[in-house]
This record gives sequence, structure tokens and C-alpha cells, in this order.
Amino acid sequence: MSNDADSMSISVLSSGSGGNVTYIETNQHKVLLDAGLSGIRIKKLMKSINRDLNDVDMLLVTHEHTDHSKAVGILARKYPKINVYANEQTWEAMASTIGEVPECQKNIFPPNMTMSFGDLDIESFAVSHDAARAQFYNFHHHNKSFVVITDVGYVSDHISGVIDNANAYVFECNHDLEMLRSGEYPWSLKQRIMGDEGHLSNEDGADALMDCIGRNTEHIFIGHRSHHNNVKELAHLTVASMLEEHDFGVGHDFDLLDTDVEQASPLYTL
Repeated sequence: MSNDADSMSISVLSSGSGGNVTYIETNQHKVLLDAGLSGIRIKKLMKSINRDLNDVDMLLVTHEHTDHSKAVGILARKYPKINVYANEQTWEAMASTIGEVPECQKNIFPPNMTMSFGDLDIESFAVSHDAARAQFYNFHHHNKSFVVITDVGYVSDHISGVIDNANAYVFECNHDLEMLRSGEYPWSLKQRIMGDEGHLSNEDGADALMDCIGRNTEHIFIGHRSHHNNVKELAHLTVASMLEEHDFGVGHDFDLLDTDVEQASPLYTL
């Protein structure tokens, strides 16, 4: 558990087109953001960072796509301590796929709102994505902040302002444009991915990051990488090169970190 009352700890348990789960911890709360893997897999990933699902008291859902919501119902039914939060449209959209969630565990978290939970303030912000009403979150604990933003067609000036100068980010770098364009996906799917309601490319992610990184930024996780249209090393090289070209201190002022679907990141304390 966190020893310092002012600290917030984070681990990207899984990030990619195959599933997404992030863990956030303060003294008062143990939180999952999304549950896009099986319950068994999430339990194992939690164990790999020496944490227990029995201690989790909150699960926030960004949108209904399966790689973010697969185990929402399973976890709610198995762990009655977990309160689940999503906006109304997301609840409606995932109702037919996640199974029953006990009413006492269902909570509405509207977009573009800050809700306070003891030592944790959570700010939701709507994004452009082809879901019912996708939203992501900025977690505030004392003077620390942690942002997760993936599954976003583009990062508007408004969103850049909301997430500016966070201590840590999970930031989408979904695909390499050339790999996507020359790949086997049908053209309609390629257009969807590259469109304003799709996903950020490596270059788009780096561009958006440059509008957000500030003096407080310590860790940047490259998130939601496509299994078919990207490679970990390529995403890292592209983002690092673009940031360095614009005089950002990669590896000095902040760490640029890779993520994986199968392996949790270490637990970082902010």
C-alpha cells in the first residue's frame, strides 16, 4: 500500500488493441480504469504487482468497446466491494455484453465533470471516438495528476488544456500510418482508424504530447498500440525522435515508457 499520504501510485496492467486495464492507488482508494481482459487475467496481472482485486473499490469505464469493458460485469459480480462508474450512454451500450451489474454497484459519471472521492478527485473529459459516448479521466491526488487518454480521434485544444502538465500520462500511439495503409485491413476500416473518431497514429500522439508535457511531467506511457499496425520499437522511436527534435528532454526530464497487453508495468509512485 502507499506509505506516503501525498502519493499516488500507478501501473499500466495492460494496454493495446487486445485489452486495456490501468491501476491507480492512493491511501483511501484502489481503482481500476477499464477492464478489457478476462477477470482471471486481470487478477494475475494485479498479483504480478503485488496487489489484490479484493482491495479494489472503484472501476471506471471509458467506453463500451470490448477491449475496455470485457470483464466489467464479471468483476462487479465477483467483488461486491467494487463500485462501477460510467456515463449513461456507456452503461446502455455495454448492457447487452457485460451481463448483470448489481444496482447498488452501478454509478453514473457524466462526461466533463469532476467528482471527489475522499483523497482522489477524478475529472472526466469527452473524446472523439466511435463509441456511444467515450470519455477518459484525469486523476488528481493532492498536487499530483495522472491522465489516461487513448481511443481518441484527435486531441482538441480543449482536451489539451484539461490534461496539461500532468505528472504521468498513458497516451495513445495506436498505429504507424504506413503499416496501416499497406496492411490487410479493408479500406473502410483503415478510414475509420485514421478518421476523427478513430485512433491516434504514432506521429499524432507525439504531436499531441508536445502540447501537453509540462514541468511536472515525469512518466509518459505509450499506450493502446495496435497488434497489426504497429511495433513497440517503432512507436517508441517515432515518439522519442519527434519529441527530441523539439527539444523535449526524453530520458532526462521524463521517462518514455512502453506498455504491453501481456505484462504489467512496474508500480510507479508519483
